[in-house]
Amino acid sequence: MKTIVTGGAGLIGSNIVRLLNARGEADVLVVDHLRGDPLKKRNLDSLRYAEYLERDAFRAAVKAGGIEPPAVLYHLGACSSTTETDEAFLDDNNTGYTRELCEWCLANGTRFVYASSAATYGDGSLGYSDDEAGIPALKPLNLYGWSKQKFDLWSLSTGASKKIAGLKYFNVFGPGEDHKGEMRSVVAKQYATVRDEGRIALFKSDRPDYADGCQDRDFVYVKDAAAVTVWLGDHPEVNGIFNCGTGRARTWLDLANALFAALGKEPRIDFVDMPAKLKGKYQYHTEAEMGKLRAAGCDVPFRPLEDAVKDYVETHLSRFA
Repeated sequence: MKTIVTGGAGLIGSNIVRLLNARGEADVLVVDHLRGDPLKKRNLDSLRYAEYLERDAFRAAVKAGGIEPPAVLYHLGACSSTTETDEAFLDDNNTGYTRELCEWCLANGTRFVYASSAATYGDGSLGYSDDEAGIPALKPLNLYGWSKQKFDLWSLSTGASKKIAGLKYFNVFGPGEDHKGEMRSVVAKQYATVRDEGRIALFKSDRPDYADGCQDRDFVYVKDAAAVTVWLGDHPEVNGIFNCGTGRARTWLDLANALFAALGKEPRIDFVDMPAKLKGKYQYHTEAEMGKLRAAGCDVPFRPLEDAVKDYVETHLSRFA
């Protein structure tokens, strides 16, 4: 098996498989946890791959020596819910699973590229630099972020980070997120309302330094995130923990206006109260520092927000939403 993609039916994972297919590669083992989810399974329907395994069966087979080590393993498999409260589950499913696969790959000469997250930066008060010297000081705002931070810290403390590559993905959106429910992007969740009613709902701001709708994020189109991930798979000489973002924060108003423009609608925006469960755990600003990845030689471009939203609407949402 040339390549394994865990989380291969998910948002970034399915786009990685699609990108590999586009360059003629189909010798891929896809690993995921479908749970009978038709929306998640739909992500696989148009892809070419050699085999599919459920996550638990894959983990057991790796431990038992029943999986042939691949040339490259892209590890995107994780629970990505920022509201998950079961710490023991996240310690096993996110942190422990990643460590198992990392150790297996290092023992077998397999290139290991894994998903960290911008959630590790917490409230952003320490900035968004991927300089590894600053990683131990980061304080995530939720258990999901901590599950990613714990592995990053393990990789740094053991020296594994010098032999593998991790990506702190910022706000990734695009085709392949239909199954994510409340964790879908605002574009995905609000597309039908904008199309049918000509309006969109955004959270009010709870901070005086941010006007309503002016909270901002580094929005990353999934096709670009997948391309960066595959670039790292192709360059085993490039190791460490890197940001994956555009390097430019854009407001929720920018995002909403891009969606209205893609649908040819005049903007009508309603501001609603932020849910209580998000208060104190909400990032008001994210913006990736991208100098480290660029200095490592990665020249994959990130498309502007307006172009990304337009492509998403035209190639996916208008067909499936």
